[in-house]
Amino acid sequence: MHARMRRLADARWKGLFAALFLGALAALGQAPLGFYPVSVIAFALGLGLVLEAGSWRRAGVLGWALATGFFGVGWLWIVEPFLVDIRRHGWMAPFALILLAGGVALFWGVAAGVAARVRSEWRWLALPAALALAEYARGWAFTGFSWGGPGLAWIDTPMAQLAPWIGAQGLGALTLVGAGALYRAIYGRVTVAAWLAGLAVFVGLGIWAERRPLPPTPEDAPVLRLVQPNAPQHLKWDPDWIMTFFERALAASSAEAEGGRPDLVVWPESSLPALLGQAPAMEARAIAAAAPAPLVAGVLRRDGATYHNSIVFFDGPGEPEWVYDKHHLVPFGEYVPFGDLLSKVGIRGLAQQEGFGFSGGPGPVIRTLPGALGDVVPLICYEAIFPRDIRGAEGRSDWLMQLTNDAWFGTFAGPQQHLVQARFRAIEFGLPLARAANTGISAMIDSRGRITASLPLGAQGFVDARLPAPEPPTVYARWGDWPVIALLVAILGTLLFTARRKTR
Repeated sequence: MHARMRRLADARWKGLFAALFLGALAALGQAPLGFYPVSVIAFALGLGLVLEAGSWRRAGVLGWALATGFFGVGWLWIVEPFLVDIRRHGWMAPFALILLAGGVALFWGVAAGVAARVRSEWRWLALPAALALAEYARGWAFTGFSWGGPGLAWIDTPMAQLAPWIGAQGLGALTLVGAGALYRAIYGRVTVAAWLAGLAVFVGLGIWAERRPLPPTPEDAPVLRLVQPNAPQHLKWDPDWIMTFFERALAASSAEAEGGRPDLVVWPESSLPALLGQAPAMEARAIAAAAPAPLVAGVLRRDGATYHNSIVFFDGPGEPEWVYDKHHLVPFGEYVPFGDLLSKVGIRGLAQQEGFGFSGGPGPVIRTLPGALGDVVPLICYEAIFPRDIRGAEGRSDWLMQLTNDAWFGTFAGPQQHLVQARFRAIEFGLPLARAANTGISAMIDSRGRITASLPLGAQGFVDARLPAPEPPTVYARWGDWPVIALLVAILGTLLFTARRKTR
């Protein structure tokens, strides 16, 4: 069996397609399927294929193929934005998916090639460590894209509760190390008993973390109303439909509920259908519909020649009390990278400073709300996939708030995966998170990532939910990813140094 795997690894096309297939299987652990046992087994065999490669170049190619299959299937929702206007943009959909998955997979390819330099008896550990570091790198490079890592598959298991110490990325590192060890166990290089003992420790820690006492939600905790107008993306800015969706949001905001009026009304991303300050009568209607509760809403705004994707807070009629501008923008979705630089050499039409695309705000912040609502970190859509966009806010908030428009992501995997990311942010920081989404899934999430109230995908209306209590600052909130990164660097560096000394 071992010899057969080695022959497959070095078979030019068969090995490549095997790695692609195993990566695709590993993606089945992602939402909405959540087949995490399949994911672990597929990763074990996929890593085994890379480990058996006859050269570092071949290992790099197989690592790239494994990642391309994993990201290609996990990110199938990437095609959805191009299908909103299928006649104009539909032809770009497959190219966008292939180029993004294959491009990001280069991180894994380089990591696999580096790990192949380690002595064979320790390569099973070096490869997961290198791939985990590649995952951290892709979360930072070129503003980062940390969507869909291996650790996210554990969201509905006790192991997710290790995130307050090591984060979702750390869970991904553990997943890859466990998969590498499983491959060793399959071929008898470590005993199955040893692998099972490691698994038992992993699961046991997760169960212990899950059973820790949770601060109860006070009976007088603020009630938030999360409004979901359900505006499909292809109709959202259609002049014939704009007022329909606005009226839906107004009706949901003013509706009487069994528990009485909420303490805060939250509308999703870009739900006010005009630039901030350009339609004061519409803003007044929205404020009146939420009254006597204050209103948080997503809106687009203009500041001179630049445009911002923003959140505004109204505490009664008049000007907003505060405005938050999204700072972590989507490359090629909300702006074109280097557009401002290109404008200086005569290539215009891409520059943010000239109103093409959005301009980013100054950075993550904590905003204060009245009374028991306390302090909140506002996040717009994409920002919730980056833990550093929460850690970057100075101080400690009482909760997190995400306004998003997941209509761009379709109805299958994208919205569910985005929700999983938000749930992990709540777990990592020990903070509740309120999420208002245009087409869903709107939800109140407690500090353990559990959904306490929600409105399903494609539904229209609102959900009222009490704001759960926060927990004390977590280890991850204090230190972020750096302890795990340092450990991985130490492991990989030691193994590479040892291999170099042996070759002298």
